[in-house]
Amino acid sequence: MSSAGIKVTSWTVQLGGEKPRRLTPKPLYVRLHAFPVRNLLSRAAEVSCGRALLGFSLRRLRSSRTMDRAPRTIPLGQQGDVLDLDAYEKDRLQKDKAAMDKMKTVMAASQEQAPGMPEGPSAWKWPIRKRIWDMLEEKNIAANPRPVHHRIPNFVTAAEAARQLANLPEFKQGKCIKVNPDTPQKEVRMAVLAEGKLLMCPQPRLRTGFFSTIDGTKITDLVIRRKCSTSAGIAEYGKALTLDATLKVDMVVVGSVAVDPKTGARLGKGEGFAELEYGMLRYMGAIDENTLVVTSIHDEQLVDDIPLDKMTLHDVAVDIICTPTRVIRITDSPIPKPTGIYWELLSAQKLSQIRVLQELKGRIEQETGQKLPVGPDERLPPLAERNSLKGGGRGQ
Repeated sequence: MSSAGIKVTSWTVQLGGEKPRRLTPKPLYVRLHAFPVRNLLSRAAEVSCGRALLGFSLRRLRSSRTMDRAPRTIPLGQQGDVLDLDAYEKDRLQKDKAAMDKMKTVMAASQEQAPGMPEGPSAWKWPIRKRIWDMLEEKNIAANPRPVHHRIPNFVTAAEAARQLANLPEFKQGKCIKVNPDTPQKEVRMAVLAEGKLLMCPQPRLRTGFFSTIDGTKITDLVIRRKCSTSAGIAEYGKALTLDATLKVDMVVVGSVAVDPKTGARLGKGEGFAELEYGMLRYMGAIDENTLVVTSIHDEQLVDDIPLDKMTLHDVAVDIICTPTRVIRITDSPIPKPTGIYWELLSAQKLSQIRVLQELKGRIEQETGQKLPVGPDERLPPLAERNSLKGGGRGQ
């Protein structure tokens, strides 16, 4: 009886009913060797077998790759010491869909009563945001995920802006860098890990958690490092923090829709998470008024029509702007940094969305014995559109 062997780099298996004798999962190139086979096995069958065996070996390679993971306290999808990514992703998508369905209902009802953008003290920001979003799409500066409306917009040269940021002396000297989880700052998160720093990143929309950290010194594999720059990777490899965590953050990186290069006045996408994250870090003592706030944007996102007299107490101004072509430092900004959470400005609608804020509010009220104020009701802005064929928006 003749046998057929298909060699995939350094390992060989025997066909003809026998089980594989030896598997060393290091296939890089496939070389097919035809041998006399029983019943004259066709060339097509050899190729088919070779593809199947290569796929099998690659699965073995992926399953055999191990990585020391930092301890986590995330219960979601946890199986022993390994995060169940399928459960995590399913849960994330379900919550996104529920949030979007709820937002559609809220916006539809609001439009019937008062057409237009969300109202209130910050309503003036929406025409500026829309102008920038429209311009980025019209000039084809926008990058996936698109459309960029109601997002921290990704742009085609985001990597160049990230390199400018990573070359800042303050970034080089920093040991712990907090970075927002949005797509245009993905390369910034990569740079933090590549330089062996501690990356702090909030859970998307602070919906299911608080902040997580990843130690860059423990992430040496490039593939794993790139994964750790996404929200799913942060959930899998990150260490979840609590409000009682003690650490010092050396730089805060935020995403922006528009920034004034003269004053540092910044507009986000309108959900207020950068301000809430900043306020909670101030409460924890992780940052102070001297901690640098940096953003990376496209040059076309620089504006000169953000009125200072309409900025609110919780608005976070930036100290440094990094674009693909330049670094802009704002000195003596007239906008003071927030000192914490301004509860009198936080609506019940926003508070109901963020579990960690509810925990913080309850803790402060228990410690002081006094009820904290609640801000005026607000019509929350719509969420970004999710394209099922592309990334979900934050950190993809």
